[in-house]
Amino acid sequence: MNPPPNQLRAIVTGASSGIGKATALTFAKSGIEVALVSRSAVKLKAVADEIQALGIKAKASIYPIDLAVTDKVKQQITEICTHFGPIDILVNNAGMGYTNSLHDTTLNDWQTVLDLNLTSAFQCIQGVLPQMRARHKGTIINVASIAAFNAFPHWGAYSVSKAALVALSKTLSVEERGNGIRTVTISPGSVNTPIWDTDTVQADFNREAMLTPEIVAQSILHTALLPHQAVVEEMIVMPSGGAL
Repeated sequence: MNPPPNQLRAIVTGASSGIGKATALTFAKSGIEVALVSRSAVKLKAVADEIQALGIKAKASIYPIDLAVTDKVKQQITEICTHFGPIDILVNNAGMGYTNSLHDTTLNDWQTVLDLNLTSAFQCIQGVLPQMRARHKGTIINVASIAAFNAFPHWGAYSVSKAALVALSKTLSVEERGNGIRTVTISPGSVNTPIWDTDTVQADFNREAMLTPEIVAQSILHTALLPHQAVVEEMIVMPSGGAL
């Protein structure tokens, strides 16, 4: 049975936790079908089960992909477009945090951060563009960071990766708007996600003062559901108390 012609479908990367999980749930509650992408099949299934438990019609399918293996990402995303159905929305959310002085950042660490935070997003974009162009419609939402605009000590590699993602978004916007494709950059301030618990981040902030993933997800949904004649090209979402 074919889905209704107005049924929206989205790919959300980094969907197993944090902003990605919140976005997947928010999309599903709004009737958007979601293809969940992350490394862990177990965690993705838990998110899909949570969506199913909502008792709504929007389906959720899981696609365990290691986006750090960048030379496979484009083909894997293309296959999702074929299997899951034409993709209306791509949310490039997957990424990693990293803290270290530039002096002490190894070349391997530098490349790892850029591969996941920037190059994997580039490859996801290349994976969805052909079918978006063919349908002359689509929205690509890249989740950057306030660190793309403000320098913070020991966040150099991370800041560079997010600033480059902003530049990628701007270039994509001017290249693809004539093909009916909208490009959005969401740059949140500090968000209370599991990124702060990872081994690559050493920081001691008041997590209760941060944004919640759900707040960012609502912002993402807003940009995705605007009438096609309009686009929020850039959005900065900050905790009301300011940067931490």
